[in-house]
Amino acid sequence: MTELEVSDPLSTHVVMVGLSHQEAPVDLRERLYVGPHRAREICPRCAEEREAVVLSTCNRTEIYLVGSDVDVATALAFDELASLAGLGGRQLRSVLSVRVDGEAAEHLFAVAGGLESMLVGETQILGQVREAHRLALELQASGPVLNRLFRQAVQTGRRIRSETRLLDWPTSVPSATTQLAESVVGPLDRSSALVIGAGRMSELVLLNLAHRRCRRVVIANRTLARAQELAGRFGAEAVELDRLEDALSEIDLVISCTASAELVLSADEIQRAAAGRGGRPLLLMDIAVPRDLDTAIARIRGCYLYNVDDLARVVASSRVDRRCELTRARAIVAEESDKFHDWLLSLDVVPAITSLRRWADEIRAGELRRMEGKLARLSPQERRQVESLTVQIVNKFLHEPTVRMKRAAAEPAGATYAGAVQHLFALGEEPG
Repeated sequence: MTELEVSDPLSTHVVMVGLSHQEAPVDLRERLYVGPHRAREICPRCAEEREAVVLSTCNRTEIYLVGSDVDVATALAFDELASLAGLGGRQLRSVLSVRVDGEAAEHLFAVAGGLESMLVGETQILGQVREAHRLALELQASGPVLNRLFRQAVQTGRRIRSETRLLDWPTSVPSATTQLAESVVGPLDRSSALVIGAGRMSELVLLNLAHRRCRRVVIANRTLARAQELAGRFGAEAVELDRLEDALSEIDLVISCTASAELVLSADEIQRAAAGRGGRPLLLMDIAVPRDLDTAIARIRGCYLYNVDDLARVVASSRVDRRCELTRARAIVAEESDKFHDWLLSLDVVPAITSLRRWADEIRAGELRRMEGKLARLSPQERRQVESLTVQIVNKFLHEPTVRMKRAAAEPAGATYAGAVQHLFALGEEPG
């Protein structure tokens, strides 16, 4: 390799290593969850490479590192995650994702915008991204590169929220359920909900209820332990299935999604519950197949029953508009990630430009000092004119190389340009 060749077009890399609900089941995500206490240990260790931020939620754990060697940074993050999970390398490697530089930025910006969430468009993740960065700053683990990356991620998330209408249209039956519920009973932060069942569909319903900040949530399930597990994760209450009638007296909304082959609630049970509600309306949503709720409930005064087909029609009617909003959101992510990648590439060019200008200015100042005897005969105004003339000459001489290096910074060859300039002008070398 000659002095002008560069083995790696970048000497500063951003590396993301992690997993999410898209690759890993909940039991593995739970083992890899990094709370604030663990983050205080992991961030400083990982920052020994250069910079580190750990982003961990119930749906993802990701370590962002900055370093000069992608393989070293990846191995460091991998070792931390393997230690957390207590798994062998082969088991964990199959579910881990590694993203570098522009891809890492694009991924984080999509995460901050809610595009990678289980509930697409949710806004809670934006605060979690901001908090992960805040903690890394407190621990002095984040530096100039990750500071820019995470601040730009928050900015991207805000742009998606303000420039798109992702939350205006539901993408699934669970999201349509909560949106329709809110249109009927009013803001869910003043309402109470009963979720019957504790399977995957129930989990998505609970996620939507949490996103809309439902005031009170009760989970009923045949197996109480499973209901208690979900209740712990979502800040809800758990009851056994045989206590449904008691729970119905103070509930505004019932969402049923069990795998039962038989009815879970009969019209008679709802009739008895309605008698003790003082005339307050009850909204019931049956999103189970086969259905959980007796169709005769719809004939009970003050009860409003919707089934899965009703909700599927709500989702279908919104698909085209939702698709347009997702396209707009992805375009924002691409635009912002391109900006970050260009900035990252420029990091290796800017020092060369600075060194070149410093070198030229030192020559200019040295020549002026050498001519001090002759310049002393000039008036102060004439001295200032000579100073100004020499500055203009240097600026004109360096203008085109500076512009070309800045343009090259957006390309992988940018560092090669910078290396060539440093070599040709012997920048940073001791005088021979």
